Amino acid sequence: MSEETSNGALAPTDMQGGASFTVEKLYLKDVSFEAPNAPQVFNEQGQPELQMNLNQRVQRLADNAFEVVLGVTLTCTVNGKTAYLAEVQQAGVFGLSGFEEAGIDAMLGTQCPAVLYPYVRQAIGDLIQGGGFPQFYMQPINFDALYAEGLRQRAAQQEAGGADGVLAPGTETVGNA
Repeated sequence: MSEETSNGALAPTDMQGGASFTVEKLYLKDVSFEAPNAPQVFNEQGQPELQMNLNQRVQRLADNAFEVVLGVTLTCTVNGKTAYLAEVQQAGVFGLSGFEEAGIDAMLGTQCPAVLYPYVRQAIGDLIQGGGFPQFYMQPINFDALYAEGLRQRAAQQEAGGADGVLAPGTETVGNA
């Protein structure tokens, strides 16, 4: 593996196959924080219950450019009342060239969300703490395992005569250029 510079970013490249993966741009696409029962919720006694929803959308922008959006919604309830709701959509534009279709699928399903996740973690943590709640640390996520499970589910659907598609499992496709 060697590294090339593209738009000021270091990009690993595979010299044997000529495949390259670049991070062109990272940005927050959407952020929301609500504490609908504040300030009363600060006096609630009880064990907080957390529910996290993770999703990913992929959009092809050009032949070798993809926008990947990693969305996280974290809902905290105490005694059945919503303490807070934090939503973050962290996005990035990634350059993928020299990969076969299966390689692109794997990169979109594993490497791209792995690049975005630390930014989501930071944004969620900052929102919660800024909302007056105790600091919250999101645990690391194994995107390789999630991708492998998505492939298994996709294969089962195809055997049952279900949908076929070639973009990262668990993702929505928003359009192709």
